[in-house]
Amino acid sequence: MFIQTEDTPNPATLKFIPGVDVLAGSSAEFNSLEEAKPSPLASRLLRIDGVESVFLCGDFVSITKAENMEWFALKPSVLAGIMEHFASGLPVMDAAQNTDADANNTDDDDEVVQQIKHLLDTRVRPAVAMDGGDITFHSFHEGVVTLQMRGACQGCPSSTATLKMGIENMLRHYIPEVVEVRPTEE
Repeated sequence: MFIQTEDTPNPATLKFIPGVDVLAGSSAEFNSLEEAKPSPLASRLLRIDGVESVFLCGDFVSITKAENMEWFALKPSVLAGIMEHFASGLPVMDAAQNTDADANNTDDDDEVVQQIKHLLDTRVRPAVAMDGGDITFHSFHEGVVTLQMRGACQGCPSSTATLKMGIENMLRHYIPEVVEVRPTEE
């Protein structure tokens, strides 16, 4: 198995592309071994000293490292962990687990929320995934769209500019009800 790596705009996060589907059509983020119980892959990677979070999405895995670690020291262990996982035949996620994409789509949304989610899914998320991250809809209230930054986007120095200059401007252009875009406080 040949695993490609790509830098992301967040220097603490590296994107690993194993050449197979990781979590097709959805995403999941794990920041602790406790959270990672539903994912054998995330559990394996979070056991590596220096790995702070694991983000699974589409055809890639984004790893965020501890501040005191350097990629040259951590990268070989992460590559080995990903290879060992896929060679083992274990699933990426246990079958009974819901992923964030499942929870993000509901038919009960009003028309404005459906438009926001559609624009995020078709214009924003594919571009952000190229940088090893994801942005998911959290809420829409009184003109304010709240989004959750995940993977490489979380803690990225350019995430505020992406939210304000990119996503907010686009949503305001297409949906007049949108006044502002903010990240979640989580």
